[in-house]
Formats: sequence, structure tokens, C-alpha cells
Amino acid sequence: MIEYLDNNENDKFTGDLRNEAFSRLHTLLPLKYKFLPESYVLTEDKEILGLITIVPTMGNPYKINISRLIFGNNYYDAGKQLVEFVIARYGSKGATSFCVTVDESHDELLQLFTQGCGFRHCASECLWKIDNLNFENVHPATFRPCQNSDAKQVSRLFNSELKSLFRPSLERDKNEYKEPFFEGLTNFYKNRYVLEEPQKKRIIAYLSITTSDNLNFIIDISTNEGYNLSYDEILYFALKEIASRKSSFYAFVKQKTYTKTSDKFGEYLNSRGFNLIQTQHVLIKDFYKPIMHSENVLQVFLFGNNRVSAN
Repeated sequence: MIEYLDNNENDKFTGDLRNEAFSRLHTLLPLKYKFLPESYVLTEDKEILGLITIVPTMGNPYKINISRLIFGNNYYDAGKQLVEFVIARYGSKGATSFCVTVDESHDELLQLFTQGCGFRHCASECLWKIDNLNFENVHPATFRPCQNSDAKQVSRLFNSELKSLFRPSLERDKNEYKEPFFEGLTNFYKNRYVLEEPQKKRIIAYLSITTSDNLNFIIDISTNEGYNLSYDEILYFALKEIASRKSSFYAFVKQKTYTKTSDKFGEYLNSRGFNLIQTQHVLIKDFYKPIMHSENVLQVFLFGNNRVSAN
């Protein structure tokens, strides 16, 4: 489901599974302390029918991300069983929501999650490859490294820029922007930066640069709609930061279609001649705990109808 951007996907997949062998103790931790991926397989007569990997959200382990789902041809039900298994397992431990991103070309996976497992299509994310690295007469934006003390402002910035329709499902907690204590054990590396309004010291832009292989780098930008910020200056800063560490790399930019600035950012990416290489649908399933039956009378009001019933 999550496709690697280079040609070493088999080695990466094998390496990920080997690393998870060292995290057996991690499976014994309560959900609030989890930070590593966990994988499960479905077997029948000693034959593996499928595999699923989940990753708790850094800073908010109650939001579970399904990062990998593998099942053979004609084993649709195996995939469905694996998804339902992790929802039941982690839901019982206190998970509040489950998220997965599926490439728009994978119709079977979209059908599995939406029709088979009750996920809803929430939004989309697009990945653009930066082919034109020419930034003549452009000065890099004056970002500084993001600190844990900035987390509250950054979460407010991100949440305020969400389109109202997507806010309940996609809002982020301030802890999701804090540097995790066990960051060195994660399977990716992320640098974070913020841009402040000079006089008010108000954060007006947030930038993250993420890589899992030190070759392909994904740039993610959140900006305040009320400021006329230069995307050229922001991207130039990001590329200079990457270039200071790597002489050869591939850079990609994420466009989040659920933000207020998405259309404007998409127009910029098109005008710059960047290539749209991937569109992924963001699917969400909220986990609701059953409410215990009460001895009190429950009245149900049906708005728009002249009926009231009592159970």
C-alpha cells in the first residue's frame, strides 16, 4: 500500500520485518506507551495468507495508522479479516481512530476499506516531484528549528487551516508536534522548522522534511492563509537544508487537499512544472465504545418528524 520511491523495496521490506523482531517487548506495553510499528499475519494450515502493519501516531498513540497490508490474489477476505482484527485489538486498548492512505489506482483496496471495513473517504493527499531546482534571485525563507515549546502554536496553525468539513477527523494534538523521546528508534527521520512573524513572534508557517532511506525526501508545508508567503522561498530553504546533508537526493512536495491553501498551492506547483506522481485517498474509521444499557427510559426525538418514541 505504501510504495517505496526507489528500487530497493524488497530489501526495505525485509529490513523492516527484521527490525521488528527486536520489539517483542514493545507488544506488551499499554497503548499509551507504544511508538514502534507492529505487524500481524493471518495463517491457515501453516500458510501465510496476509500481513498487516500498524504504526501509532507519534505523540498520540490512540490514533492508529495502517501502514502496510499485503494479501494474495483472490484473498480479499484475508485482508478484511486483518483490518478487522487490528481495529478490534487496538480499539479494546483505547484507540480512538484508524487511518490509512490508499493510492487512487488501487480500486480493490479502496473497496476493501470503505465497503468491507466501514472506513470513510475523508480527503486526499498529492505527491509532487520537484524536477526543476532552479531558484534564481530567490532568498530562502528564515525558518528556525522547531522546538517542543512551539508545539501548541503549530497544532493551532495546522488545525486552523483545515477546511471545516475535515476538522473533526484530521485535527492534531500539540503532542503530535513534539519531538518523541524514542525518535532514534523510528523507521524514518524528520526535521521540523517554523517561520515566525518578526514582530509578534507568532508562528505563521511550519515545515517538515521526512525521509525513510536518506535518498527520497518529502517536504510538507503548513502556512497561515492570512499571510502572502512565497512558496519559492519556503521550498528553496527546504532544498538547501537537504543539500547541506546530501549531495544527491530526490525531493517531493506533499499537497494536502483538505487545507484552505490547497488550491493556491496546487496552482503554484503546476506553474513551477513539478510532476504530480501520486494521489492517495485518506480513509478514516473512528472507533466508538459501546454504551452500557441503562435502566432509565431513553427518549428518541426524530427531528423533522412528529414522532417521539421511548424504549
